[in-house]
This record gives sequence, C-alpha cells and structure tokens, in this order.
Amino acid sequence: MSLRVERDKDSGVALVTLDRPAVLNAIDLETAAELGAAWREFRHDDAVRAAVVTGAGTRAFCTGVDRSAEVPQPSSPYSLDDPLLGIGPKANDLWKPVIAAVEGMACGGAFYLLGESEFVIASHEATFFDPHTTYGMVSAYESVFMAQRMPAGEVARTALMGTAERLTARRAYEVGLVSELTEPGGAAAAALRAAAVIASLPTDAVQGTVRAVWSATEASRSRALSLAPHLVTLGNLPPGRQAELFEQGRGKGGFRLR
Repeated sequence: MSLRVERDKDSGVALVTLDRPAVLNAIDLETAAELGAAWREFRHDDAVRAAVVTGAGTRAFCTGVDRSAEVPQPSSPYSLDDPLLGIGPKANDLWKPVIAAVEGMACGGAFYLLGESEFVIASHEATFFDPHTTYGMVSAYESVFMAQRMPAGEVARTALMGTAERLTARRAYEVGLVSELTEPGGAAAAALRAAAVIASLPTDAVQGTVRAVWSATEASRSRALSLAPHLVTLGNLPPGRQAELFEQGRGKGGFRLR
C-alpha cells in the first residue's frame, strides 16, 4: 500500500498520508487509485467528519505524478487520460472538509490535492513550484487549481518560471496559498488540530458551508478545466523529448527562492 489512512473515532478526523517518501511522495497509478477510493469511502463513513492530507517524511508533500508510471493513452487527439484527475476529494464528490499539511516540496501534480483542499497549512521550510514548462509541458490543470488560491499574476509567474523559481512558505502565505505557517515538522499536527475543531461542529452546517464556498468559483473552474486537455494536447512536447529535458535537468540546482 502506498497510502496510509488513519481514523480517529474520538475526533472524527481521518489522516491520509502519501507514503512513498523514497520517491518524494510522487503518485503512481496505484496511489492515484487508492486516493480516489479513500475519498469515496469517506463519503459513506459518518464517523469521518473532516480529513487531513499530507506526505510521509519532511522532504516533500508530493511531487506530482511518478515519471516511471506508464499511462496508456487513446489514439484520438480529442482524448487524454490524466491519472491525477481523480485524486482529489471534490473529484470524488466528497464535500467533507479536507485540510492539506505541507512539509518540504509541493510541486506539479501536488496542486491537484492542494487545489481541492479547503485550506493549506505549511511548515516554514515548505516550498511550492510548477516544473511543467521546463520539461516542455503545459501547466493547465495545475494553473486552474492554483487560480482558485492565488492572484492571477502569482499563478502565471509560478507556472511560467518552471524550475527556475520556488515559492517559499512565507511568500505562499503572503499571497493566500497557505493559511498558516508552522515550525518544521509541525504542519500535520496543526492541520489535525484545525480539523478536530471543524469536525466537532454540526455536520450539516459544515458540509453546507464547504459547498457554498466552492459554489463561488465552481462555474469558472469547470469551464477552465474543460479546456485543459485540449491545451495539453496542443502544447506538450512529445513524451520522448519531455524525458530528454527531464534527464538534462535532473540533479541540477540553480533555482531561486522568493
């Protein structure tokens, strides 16, 4: 199993942990399936009233899709299979509150999870970036998700600068991506405390409030996401060329923190 799910019956909070620290909690097909199954299971579990999602270890919350994962694609240019589209709680029709707790790096496909959480708590040592353009890929879904969290100019800069820049936790807090900063190693504990408070409140009122907040941006988000697969199909380099760029950049430093 590459996902750990722990339930606290007393608090009503579930802790969901990406448990692949050796690969910086990158998501393979198995992990993607486990995430979707966990959110769907919570829909029917009245003992779970709130959840926290985090990554094992301190090096990374999540670094997106595991590049070793083989994702079969249909031959039609009008179809695109993205294994990360089903990893978030909202994609699985879960309207119980979810808080993301970030230690270390959160990049690329991590934004699918951050973008479908109610809010984000991060360690002072956390960093955020989107490597897509560096490797010849369109940042489509990631940018749409982050546009719900950050000013448009910050989303554009983060996406367009690729691996050249990383947002510090402080900057992420200043622009609204992160709601609370903690000492290193403290993000999950802080998220669990907040989740326990929320879980103690009347369930129907909490879930109705989650729906109300999401309804404010749901129409524009859905329209933007409908364009994403076409932009990816048009703008992505062929997989072989992407892999070359990835290998050329692997292990190189030189990024700027801001």
